[in-house]
Amino acid sequence: MDLELSEEQEALRRTVEDFARKDVAPVIGEFYEREEFPYELVAKMGRMGLFGLPVDEDLGGMGGDYTALCIALEELGRVDSSVAITLEAGVSLGLMPIYRFGTDEQKARWLPDLVAGTKLGAFGLTEPGGGSDAGATRTTARLDGDEWVINGSKSFITNSGTDVTSLVTVTAITGEREGGKKEISAIIVPSGTPGFTVAPKYSKVGWNASDTHELSFDDCRVPAGNLLGERGRGYAQFLSILDEGRVAIAALGTGLAQGCVDESVRYAHEREAFGQPIGSYQAIQFKIAEMESRAHTSRLAWYAAAAKMQAGKPFKKEAAIAKLVSSNAAMDNARDATQIFGGYGFMNEFPVGRFYRDAKILEIGEGTSEVQKMLIARQLGL
Repeated sequence: MDLELSEEQEALRRTVEDFARKDVAPVIGEFYEREEFPYELVAKMGRMGLFGLPVDEDLGGMGGDYTALCIALEELGRVDSSVAITLEAGVSLGLMPIYRFGTDEQKARWLPDLVAGTKLGAFGLTEPGGGSDAGATRTTARLDGDEWVINGSKSFITNSGTDVTSLVTVTAITGEREGGKKEISAIIVPSGTPGFTVAPKYSKVGWNASDTHELSFDDCRVPAGNLLGERGRGYAQFLSILDEGRVAIAALGTGLAQGCVDESVRYAHEREAFGQPIGSYQAIQFKIAEMESRAHTSRLAWYAAAAKMQAGKPFKKEAAIAKLVSSNAAMDNARDATQIFGGYGFMNEFPVGRFYRDAKILEIGEGTSEVQKMLIARQLGL
């Protein structure tokens, strides 16, 4: 088993690392405090080809794979999670549903701009009363002639209200199956469609430089041809999308965990107490050693999940494990890094304060830690 990156993967990692250190790190704190979306950074990621990493070249992509995307996400996550989640959601939730399940016509219409990063797509699954129970969908869509008429709402939707958002793909009840079960389908809703309203942005604890909104649909009409994939398969389609997304979130969480190590090692060399650097004290050394162990284990977990996914093997359990391990590592490392920094760790001017605020959502988004444990137990036959 080879756990080393290939030459091509390492070149990508260095390129993204350089971008994160030189372009993102110096300015992202100001965007974060202003709760402002970093359009130019996102545009540069588009020009670098990051949004097209897992997309075939004949569709305008880089011809890479999902592992390449995850490598980029880890490097971005080492510096900032807002930028990283913008890329993650833009790819795994925005364009991948169309890439995986769209018709040739849908791909031709939407993918070029999404792949180039000049436009962003969003994924409307979660609802105000649903949360982890995605099957509790209440949003409806009924066929009226050659149009879908959509009514309902979605909550906590990333990339849904930027100036460059072009679409939101939503899950909606389109009928009833035998036995009274809901028929759930996925439908593409272009931005600006009458009846589609984007609420003001949320006031969030973390990810403050990313875009998140509640959405509402009031007799919102879109063409029947905007149905994504097979009617009644929307829920199953998005479950598969979420499996892939959990590997990506695991890579992002690994980056945050590693970023906490990076900052703590640097600070342990610089900060002196009682006449010597705090890194000379065993209490600090042991704490950082544990942090590094968590980040290393988290990386191995997402590598293993990505390897199975790329090999076309079942990876649901491995994706859930990676997401669970990485979110725990991110949260634990953020707490420990803040402790190492002491009072400065409580100040927003230092990255670890931002890391601490950003880490918690990793235990919630794309399936809570409790959901991951449910999935793992289910895969064990329990």
